[in-house]
Amino acid sequence: MIKNYFLFICALLMTSMSISAQPINIALWPNEHLTNESLFNTNVGKQDAKAPMMALYQPTQENNKHIAILVLSGGGYAHEALNKEGTPTAKWLKKQGFTVFELLYRLPNIKENSDSRYDPFADGQRAIRIIRASAEKYGYNAHKIGVLGFSAGGHLAGILSTRWNAHFYPNQDVLDSISARPDFTALLYPVVHMEAPLNTTHAYHSLFGHRSNPSIEADFSVDEQVRPNMPPVFLSHAEDDQTAPILHSILLEHALQKAHVPYQFYRFKNGGHGWGLGKQGTDTTAWPHLFLDWFQTLQ
Repeated sequence: MIKNYFLFICALLMTSMSISAQPINIALWPNEHLTNESLFNTNVGKQDAKAPMMALYQPTQENNKHIAILVLSGGGYAHEALNKEGTPTAKWLKKQGFTVFELLYRLPNIKENSDSRYDPFADGQRAIRIIRASAEKYGYNAHKIGVLGFSAGGHLAGILSTRWNAHFYPNQDVLDSISARPDFTALLYPVVHMEAPLNTTHAYHSLFGHRSNPSIEADFSVDEQVRPNMPPVFLSHAEDDQTAPILHSILLEHALQKAHVPYQFYRFKNGGHGWGLGKQGTDTTAWPHLFLDWFQTLQ
């Protein structure tokens, strides 16, 4: 009898630990009711996020760095490569002691509504404000909140890091009085520039269509929005990237230098595009630990 009771308690504890290890879904906007299902249901990630949300990954108490990171997958603003980029990175960062929020943001559909191009940026701003407001609840420093993005998610992270006080959406509640400025930024093979000759990316076409839109292209070119008081930047790109050529990051590097913004730029000889935590057989596998080394210099 005692043995059976002991086995029951052990099973209950293991179940509890398993449940607690699952990410917690957090709604971004008022009146959104979410279940705690997985963020994604396909091999590449959600195709259309009607209800944008964050998945929260919490470190163990003994490993907690008390630092939060918002992770943004790429996908050309046409889909979100959660399984390939955001989710593996979120799990890895959690193991390193970070509190991680993986964002599922809305995707623009400019054929139906040109204003929908602002939706990803509205979701990103709102996410940072919620993260900052939740610091005490989830156990991290409200002034140590970073953003990390891949490809188009890197573009989103770059705009959030340069235009944090832009009004991408009308105020909803008291949370919108909170600063949306990240404290540090990591950009992996990012889309940066939206003007010719680099206006050929899928991200560009998703935001602007197939016609040039010079009146707002500069507003969404990260390098043209760099300012001296933006957060420090970790930048990584492969020289053989054919999807978002390394010139994107080179232009950003020049802008950061000119504005005297602290940054670290790692150029890899090969690896192509979309390598997530790193493409085996290339130097891109080094970026996670290079990121940790860089992050230590900020402390």
